[in-house]
Amino acid sequence: MTAFLIAHNTFREAVRDRVLAGIVVGGLALMLLVRVAAPLAMGEDVRLTVDLGLSAITWLGMIVILMVGSSLVAKEIDRRTIFNLLSRPLPRPLYLFGKWAGLTAALCSVAIVLGVALGAELALLGRAAYLPSLAQAVYLACLELAVVTSIAVMFSALSTPVLSALYTLGLFLAGQWCDDLRSFASHAPGALGTLLKGAANLLPNLPLFNMRTLAAAGDVTTGAHLGIATAYAVMFCGAVLMLGAAAFESRDFK
Repeated sequence: MTAFLIAHNTFREAVRDRVLAGIVVGGLALMLLVRVAAPLAMGEDVRLTVDLGLSAITWLGMIVILMVGSSLVAKEIDRRTIFNLLSRPLPRPLYLFGKWAGLTAALCSVAIVLGVALGAELALLGRAAYLPSLAQAVYLACLELAVVTSIAVMFSALSTPVLSALYTLGLFLAGQWCDDLRSFASHAPGALGTLLKGAANLLPNLPLFNMRTLAAAGDVTTGAHLGIATAYAVMFCGAVLMLGAAAFESRDFK
């Protein structure tokens, strides 16, 4: 119940943050700008609208993670509120889990709002057939943001906000290219190939959550893909949060 209260308070603080409101307004404005530029797409206006709309959900969510998620614990330390929380019979792992759950819920809310706006835009264009694939793409985007949020929360519990943001951004970018790294590893000789393959397997497999190409064509993915992506996100978030909690247990705030 305590972890739920921490998640609730984190969600409420994130929703009230001006950064989140600015991200929502910026995302809606970007979708309108895409429609203005649609005549330049040479007949690919719907594909451009869906692709850029889904990209905006991911990248705007990343901005929130870097600006809010990387300072979750540091902000509590600066306010001295973390001492009151941890002086109670509250395990530190539950504290981190609550922080992750609250910020993830806020990010998913933003993704859903922008996804609904994009779906309404497609419906007005007479492209309601795209809505099922759009719903799947938004769901996968929420899973991707949950994975990156777990990384940000782990680093926020161990380092300063600036370093946490840099580490999180670095892993996010590396995770986007993990398939290319795995392909390169298959052609690398001997120990180098094994090393690169191991590094690729440890990175977050973010391409698993990317179905922008399918959604831009109005195609849906399989139930197996959605199930595997969900299971992977749950296991990855759990592993990262446990790793962060193990290190957080030994951190001294004095």
